[in-house]
Amino acid sequence: MLLQINDRVKALGDQAQGQLTEEFSLIDAIAQENTARVLAAFQKHRVADGYFAGTTGYGYDDLGRDKLDEIYADIFGTEAALVRIQFVNGTHAIACALFGALKSGDVLLSAVGAPYDTLLGVVGAVDKGHGSLKDYGVEYRQVELLDNKPDLDEMARAAADPRVKAVLIQRSKGYSTRASLSVEEIGEMCRVIKEANPSAAILVDNCYGEFVEAIEPTHVGADLVVGSLIKNPGGGLAPTGGYIAGRRDLVEGAAMRLTVPGIGGECGCTLGQNRLLYQGLFLASHTVAQAVKTAVFAAKVMELLGYETQPHSSAVRHDIIQMIHMREPEALKKFCKGIQFGAPVDSYVTPEPWDMPGYDCQVIMAAGAFIQGASIELSADAPMREPYTVYLQGGLTFESGRLGVLLAVQELLGDSFSR
Repeated sequence: MLLQINDRVKALGDQAQGQLTEEFSLIDAIAQENTARVLAAFQKHRVADGYFAGTTGYGYDDLGRDKLDEIYADIFGTEAALVRIQFVNGTHAIACALFGALKSGDVLLSAVGAPYDTLLGVVGAVDKGHGSLKDYGVEYRQVELLDNKPDLDEMARAAADPRVKAVLIQRSKGYSTRASLSVEEIGEMCRVIKEANPSAAILVDNCYGEFVEAIEPTHVGADLVVGSLIKNPGGGLAPTGGYIAGRRDLVEGAAMRLTVPGIGGECGCTLGQNRLLYQGLFLASHTVAQAVKTAVFAAKVMELLGYETQPHSSAVRHDIIQMIHMREPEALKKFCKGIQFGAPVDSYVTPEPWDMPGYDCQVIMAAGAFIQGASIELSADAPMREPYTVYLQGGLTFESGRLGVLLAVQELLGDSFSR
């Protein structure tokens, strides 16, 4: 049985793809450069079959785990890294990084407005239970955007306070409508912050951005990058986990928070998952390129239908997320229904808005993934609030991502498929 995509939608897809030759060529070139960097790191550290053996219990002397830390450090151009399946998600990894860098009496500064919704409870901006940075005496401040862009002047002024010991930069837009930050922009922000306060540690939430460009924030002045393995760097194979890479003292501080002081990264068994973490990292540059192509294709198709997109299909990409402004709730629900039907897992399910933990409004999520919650696999989600913007990301292969987008368009146009 073939997927039922009508001729009208197929023609629209062909038209869109035919206009994306230059964009796809640039994406492929970046993937080639990143793949070379990853391969060089694998060869430098003499990756061998013995690295894939897992450990249990305490996880002492896990050679594969420790070597993977070194490989991540090389790829991100840093002194150290911590790659662990014990991180339950990106928010957990970022929280460990923040707690490791800050102590009571310090100030955390967010450089581009409020962070992602799930971090609001971590910093204590909203009360989501005991254990926030605020509860431990860390003050939180943020620099608002200026015309929906980073305000460098205000950033410098706010960072100059000697109590500011850490500055958080969120690379991706999250559920805001600002543009995601380029590595070049992050580099300029790092320069401004360091000039104002040389002792402040700059931490970048790198989720959704890894391998989209040929360099990472730690190559341009960031002290630490943090992300989730079920997003870009896991390549669609990592079953769980997160990573932290950067200055050695900051990595060690985060490790002490993940476990306990005195143990840090010395413990943490890998339970036979090393092979998937290595193979996922090796595939990540290619897989990310597939996701970026899917995002660009979706943007072009929706633009041809008259929808507003951010970024535009012709724009250079800085993360894998594609915003499409649906403007009304029913269109948003239809689009997500079509994306769900285009998934290899749970395609028969109809997504509905629900009260998702960590968010201040209902959220609708279409995600039929092999790894639960894996944003590198094709998914679409949105907070149910104006302007009813859907956030599309992922696509393990462009071919499957393309089909998912076309099925979403077909549902949106009212040419429903049969289940």
